[in-house]
Amino acid sequence: MQPGQPNMQQILQQAQQMQQQLVNAQQELAAAEVTGTAGGGLVTATVTGAGELTALSIDPKVVDPDDVETLSDLIVAAVRDANTNAQELAAQKMGPLAGGLGGGFDLGGLSLPGF
Repeated sequence: MQPGQPNMQQILQQAQQMQQQLVNAQQELAAAEVTGTAGGGLVTATVTGAGELTALSIDPKVVDPDDVETLSDLIVAAVRDANTNAQELAAQKMGPLAGGLGGGFDLGGLSLPGF
């Protein structure tokens, strides 16, 4: 190998490490649960890090048969809040890995499509 040429074995090892870190982060996200609330905690939604709704808690004080629209709005707001929290968690877990894709490989002036 000529001086200044990238070490392909090292590049492949880095790619494998990043792939494993990505898989680990995805598994952590799938197992993580985050909550979102609305109405000062009257409605709480729980979602996985992947955004799947797993639980919904509604305080009986907010249940008014004559005002179903408010309850519906609170549920939507709580689920949106939970999903926002899940997206923030994903950004925290995946952000460092995504940054590595852009500049994690020192290719000695060469570039690989998609990296």
